[in-house]
Amino acid sequence: MPQQTIGLLVMAYGTPTSPDAIDAFYTHIRHGQKPSDALLQDLEDRYRAIGGMSPLARITNEQADALAAALNTRGDGLSFKPYIGLKHAPPFIEDAVAAMQRDGITQAVAVALAPYDGNASVQDYGTRAQAVAARLGGPTIIPVPGWYRQQEFIRYWAGQIAAAFATMPANDIRTTAVIFSAHSLPKSMPGAIGHYRSQLEESAQSIAQAARLGHYVTAWQSAGKTPDAWLGPDIREVTRDLYHRDGYRTFVYCPTGFVADHLEVLYDLDIECRAVVNELGGRYIRLAMPNAAPLFIDGLAEAAMDALAQAMGVPA
Repeated sequence: MPQQTIGLLVMAYGTPTSPDAIDAFYTHIRHGQKPSDALLQDLEDRYRAIGGMSPLARITNEQADALAAALNTRGDGLSFKPYIGLKHAPPFIEDAVAAMQRDGITQAVAVALAPYDGNASVQDYGTRAQAVAARLGGPTIIPVPGWYRQQEFIRYWAGQIAAAFATMPANDIRTTAVIFSAHSLPKSMPGAIGHYRSQLEESAQSIAQAARLGHYVTAWQSAGKTPDAWLGPDIREVTRDLYHRDGYRTFVYCPTGFVADHLEVLYDLDIECRAVVNELGGRYIRLAMPNAAPLFIDGLAEAAMDALAQAMGVPA
């Protein structure tokens, strides 16, 4: 009996893949409004500071391939074909859905590589995929929601915390702070203050319990350069408060709102937050990102199979 081919739509934020593409990328993020020369220069400088370009495009490809491979070991009678659709860079989400439709894909499971989906920014991934699929007459898009609750995702981060603590002298642990973070959003964005904030807090609590942490905090990072009010407190302010007010000297950054090494991790944490910690005379530790780690990929695969089981009656 021939296997049924299921589309695997892997949706991610996107990144410029060359210096010449930064202007178009930034313009797309700004809904078609070109950035000022000063803003563009600032972004170009950030990319130069992390080595020229972000590794995100390569990592997203690796994640999609690894997830397809993991699903193809689970789906009895099913074959999964990966397609990458990006929010702010080619291939766009619309391009990926159109490619699936041309290839005769009638069912597709859609995974957004953003753990916390309780806000309009992340929900836009699925909205765009559904809209183009409806216009083209297919494929049927099956979303994979709430995958940050998967035990593999929790175990991945708990394991990273345990590994970091294992490198510390016992006397240092009581002055070590673990900071869970996600990308800040404008407070006016639907879902930002309520669902999105609660997802970060829920996730941090689950990981902290698995890692047997006695104390942790949550914070927001990477706020945009706009006049809007953004979610806070900012992670740099939190770091300073933990040092001056609470006496913490080692800072373990756990950016659970992201799944890959990219600008918000390699610059906003490894350069900007590290500078704050160095200024204070503390110790900076940033946990390794999931990227294509097998445990993380297994969690995504389980979540995808669960979504298929619910939508199509496929055994999970």
